[in-house]
Amino acid sequence: MEYIKIEGQFPKFSNCAVTLGKFDGIHRGHRKLIQKILEHKKEYGTTSVVVAFVSDRQTILTGEERRLLLEDMGVDVLLECPLNEQIRHMKADQFIRQILIGSLQASFVVVGEDYRFGYERKGTPDLLKKAGLKYGYETEIVPKEMDGSRKISSTFIREELKKGNMHKISELLGTDFFVAGEVEHGKGLGHKKFFPTTNLVPPKQKLMPPNGVYVTVSKFGDTEYQGITNVGYKPTVGEDFLGVETYLFDCDEDLYGKDCIVFFRKFQRPEHKFASFEALKAQIARDIEAGHAFFEK
Repeated sequence: MEYIKIEGQFPKFSNCAVTLGKFDGIHRGHRKLIQKILEHKKEYGTTSVVVAFVSDRQTILTGEERRLLLEDMGVDVLLECPLNEQIRHMKADQFIRQILIGSLQASFVVVGEDYRFGYERKGTPDLLKKAGLKYGYETEIVPKEMDGSRKISSTFIREELKKGNMHKISELLGTDFFVAGEVEHGKGLGHKKFFPTTNLVPPKQKLMPPNGVYVTVSKFGDTEYQGITNVGYKPTVGEDFLGVETYLFDCDEDLYGKDCIVFFRKFQRPEHKFASFEALKAQIARDIEAGHAFFEK
């Protein structure tokens, strides 16, 4: 997959099937849009393009995580476009002429029914459809994906993430919430005093669930390990950064420096400060036992 961060002008492409949005979580609604451009690619040989508008706020997926997910789905091109003043003040018709037609030469455009773009958000799906008749591209408007009576949205997912409701988040995303990164060296206390662990440090832009212990699955390439993960600052040990520390079941490999994806299955308990290392070690043993019981079910 070609991955481009827009820093000036959009690059030139031709005959593109395009979908546009923030794509900060790639939830089930987003997946419907992406599936549409992939189906168009398969039938007509178009280039599938996702245009993701990004801001400085914390996001459910980091830019790298979004890239990994879209590449796995089979998207040809990911264009990350900052929501800067130039984009915010570009009129809707100018956006269509300059970017959709001029740069991407779109032949197919698919958006959600509530998609808005252009200055003062005056661009609508209906405007895209009318412009398509003029400029010769097909437009498809996709209804919102629902969870019961509520629309699936990034706001909905953020609310559930704040609660640590990992099961509901998996339902909304269509996959487990995950953190991706390179395994880093910790203080080594896990190996010396407790249980051997792997450590990831998510960037500050990554929106995380509440600090605590989770049942997880960690993926290294094609290999997966079940385990338990602590999200937080490890108050008994004392760290000044938020970490993702995982004990992997049935693993004795040296994984430092390896790329890892940690998938969150269940919130187990909040993070606590224990009176002693011995008390912490006893609790970790109970957490491991509970983790094994979860997977046995």
